Amino acid sequence: MDLTRITRQSHRKARPGLRLLDRFDLAGARAHEACGPARRRMALWLAQGTQREVLWIRPDWHPDRLHMAGVRGEIDPACLIFVECCRPADLLWCMEEALRAGLSDLVICDLPEPPGLTPVRRLHLAAEAGAEQTGRAPLGLLLTPGEGGAAGVETRWSLTPAHSFHGERWTLARLRARDAAPGQWMVERDPQGKAAMAAEPKPATEPMQARDLHPA
Repeated sequence: MDLTRITRQSHRKARPGLRLLDRFDLAGARAHEACGPARRRMALWLAQGTQREVLWIRPDWHPDRLHMAGVRGEIDPACLIFVECCRPADLLWCMEEALRAGLSDLVICDLPEPPGLTPVRRLHLAAEAGAEQTGRAPLGLLLTPGEGGAAGVETRWSLTPAHSFHGERWTLARLRARDAAPGQWMVERDPQGKAAMAAEPKPATEPMQARDLHPA
């Protein structure tokens, strides 16, 4: 594959992708990264915006597996197609071929460690080829442990649990993006039980006067 096709212009080529939590648009025909303890839940939130089955590639030797009861709280488990690989090299190869075929809106790859720059560039090329072939821009999401660190990804996100007595909450952080600054937001369940951006805190009011604290 000719890696010289990856240029600055191709990075800026706008393609429709998927929306995360009704706020963040992740570009299609690109590879993105999610890390942090709750990275798989973020993948399920992203899958909510798909119209077709989601391909989920994972190592067959890894003990971590999705619990379907938990998945059902985010999406219909029937939307997921699992591919298990027995060799580390096959994980990214399967993802590359799936993106090139362009048959799925979202291809997720659960990795034991972040990939290097060349494999990520190949994923970008495969996703762009899939978009040209089908007219739909497949999105690749790499799930990496710890703080991530895949080289050359379009965006890198982190999701960390921040649950409290009042309910489920998460801290969503954008660690890296080509066209946006880093940021951090809180996510919580809305009254219908769906994950949504937490309301922005109201500005502090003026401090009360002493006479307001101790009325006559």
